[in-house]
Amino acid sequence: MTASHKSIKDIIPALPDERIDMLAATSVLQQQATEIRTQRVNWQSYLQSQMISQEDYSFIVAFDSADGPTRDTLLKKSRNQCAKTFLNLLGHVSKDQTIQYILIMIDDMLQEDRSRVEIFKEHAAKKRETVWGPFLNLLNRPDGFIVNMTSRIIAKIACWGRDLMEQSDLHFYLTWLKEQLKKNNNEYMQSVARCLQMMLRINEYRFAFVAVDGISTLLAILSSRINFQIQYQLVFCLWVLTFNPLLAEKMNKFNVIPILADILSDSVKEKVTRIILAVFRNLIEKPQDAQVSKEHCIAMVQCKVLKQLSIFEQRKLDDEDIVEDIDFLNQKLQASVQDLSSFDEYATEIKSGRLEWSPVHKSAKFWRENASRLNEKNYELLRILIHLLESSKDPLVLSVASFDIGEYVRHYPRGKDVIEQLGGKQLVMQLLAHEDPNVRYEALLAVQKLMVHNWEYLGKQLKKEETQGTPAQGTAVKA
Repeated sequence: MTASHKSIKDIIPALPDERIDMLAATSVLQQQATEIRTQRVNWQSYLQSQMISQEDYSFIVAFDSADGPTRDTLLKKSRNQCAKTFLNLLGHVSKDQTIQYILIMIDDMLQEDRSRVEIFKEHAAKKRETVWGPFLNLLNRPDGFIVNMTSRIIAKIACWGRDLMEQSDLHFYLTWLKEQLKKNNNEYMQSVARCLQMMLRINEYRFAFVAVDGISTLLAILSSRINFQIQYQLVFCLWVLTFNPLLAEKMNKFNVIPILADILSDSVKEKVTRIILAVFRNLIEKPQDAQVSKEHCIAMVQCKVLKQLSIFEQRKLDDEDIVEDIDFLNQKLQASVQDLSSFDEYATEIKSGRLEWSPVHKSAKFWRENASRLNEKNYELLRILIHLLESSKDPLVLSVASFDIGEYVRHYPRGKDVIEQLGGKQLVMQLLAHEDPNVRYEALLAVQKLMVHNWEYLGKQLKKEETQGTPAQGTAVKA
């Protein structure tokens, strides 16, 4: 594969507090590395016990004691020996403390000069081996520092080299990163996220990450309680993904806008605010399909992003990027409000899964004009409503979804058959036994609309009953 990713830095600007060198925040890994650097290794003992060769000993002693310029000269002269020695040591030394020290040496060497990743690639090519094997094997070690420092080195070789990581190794590594993110109380979370931040700057790696269900993982973690640094890093990963127009178009199918809008309203950290606004801007600017951009705008309006923007405007913000993004979003969202049809608003609300008693639900005019539109795109909106009946635990969502299904049946002649075929009737009937009285009531109305033909008469009867109190769960249903 060619290095078509070399221009990536021109496409994605670095934010003030996010540098590609991954050293912006002091992580547990970096703190431990500082400590381990002071514990020098007795290479002589490894030579005497014949665990390493004279050749490897001579190189590692020279390398370990060299300063920056001397090390540079040594690497120019002994390029192949460098890779050979480091890989021999990683393969033959078993002591965790020594492996930790060797990995720090490799990481520091790469950090000094990115082009040095080619040292390992050239060595692997000469031996007709993959560069990844020795490093990927280390990810199975039990020591947390070893696996996370190795992960850091893998990310650098994958991102700074001339060639991209091969698909099978890439799939393995990205899956490993994803699982590390999901690990409970992972003290190396910052380091894992930083590796991902690097990887996702490269377009080809983004699609591979999406293929391992990466976006859902990021959003699941962002929906839980995490500190602002991890919030920032994971939202940064989403931001980088949205630079690809295809991924920007797909992004809100994962409910990214409601989740980020919630974080935006709670966040007190400017860096988190900035990166979320940057994601929102990309979700409007990057999609090539204007309809998708419009849907994203509506979703932001419904998630009360405009209100947040007005709060930010009242603050004195020094960051020009934030001010510019606020102006851009304000302009786009205000324009979308003006163009908003009631059906656009309704469809976006359904797709968000966050149903509430917004005016469209109770509007008879809306249902008369739009009931048949729920059949569009192979009953997309109806399928979502039915899925919500099955999956949601929120009584408000269940109540509104039940009501909407009843109104669809009432206003669309074949609605009853469609709902039955999609499995909606059975789910509504199950809600007759729900613990929440409002859910039971809306489910009862929907079931009656599904089973009784003369709804107008029924509606008058129900209104009479309502004035006398909410109908009991066991009200008889006439076929």
